[in-house]
Amino acid sequence: MYQRTIICLANSRKPPSGRCIAGKELGGARAGQWLRPVSARQSREVSEEERRYETSEKAQLLDIVTVPLNSHSPLGYQTENHILADGYYWTKVGTATLDQVNAQIDSYDANFWVQAESTYHGFNDKVSEQVAAGITSSLKLIAITDLKIRVLMEEGFEGRPPRKRVRAEFGYHNQTYRLSVTDPEIEDYYLKQAEGAYPIGNATLCISLVEPWNGYAFRVVASVITPERFGG
Repeated sequence: MYQRTIICLANSRKPPSGRCIAGKELGGARAGQWLRPVSARQSREVSEEERRYETSEKAQLLDIVTVPLNSHSPLGYQTENHILADGYYWTKVGTATLDQVNAQIDSYDANFWVQAESTYHGFNDKVSEQVAAGITSSLKLIAITDLKIRVLMEEGFEGRPPRKRVRAEFGYHNQTYRLSVTDPEIEDYYLKQAEGAYPIGNATLCISLVEPWNGYAFRVVASVITPERFGG
C-alpha cells in the first residue's frame, strides 16, 4: 500500500452508483501529475463509502486529500488509474485555493484534443475507439472565457424517453465543444432551471475521456470550477 496526496479536480457521477474522482498530485517527484483512484470492481467507480473520511464526511471537489492505493492500473488511454487500498480511510489535508487550482491548468495537448465526431446534441464530444487507442491521457484541466451551460430535453438512446440534460458549450483552441456535464452540483442546479442557454464566461473545466461505449469514447465535463465554488 502507498499513499498519494492530490487536489481533487473532479468528483463526477459515474454509473452505476458512484463517483469518478481525479486530481493532480502535490509534492514529490510526481507533483502536477494526474491521478484517478479507482475501485477494483469492473465498473471502477468509487463508492460513497470508499470516499469517506474518518470524520464521516466525504471527499469533495477542491479537497486536498491523501488517498491509500494498492497499484497503478492503467486502462488504455486512462493511464492515470490507481486501484484503491481496501479498508483505509482517505484523509483530508486541506482545501485548494483558486491560485492552487490555476497552477494546475494543463497546456494544450494536440494528442488529447484530436479532432472528434459529434453526437446529435453534442459537438466534438466523441472519439472512435480506433482514434482513442492513440491517445495517451484521459484528463485535462483547461481555462476558458466563454462557457455557456445549455439545458435541453434530449431524446433517449434507442427509443428511450426524452430527459432533460445539461451540457457545457465553449471554445478552446479554435474549436467549439458541447459536452455532457457530469459534475453533480452543476447538474443538480441546472436541471431545476428552464430549458435554455445560461452564460457563465470564465471557468476552469476538468475534461475527462470516459471508457468506450458502443465503439466510442466520450468527452465529458467532469467539473465546472468558478470563483463561487471557493466561497467567493
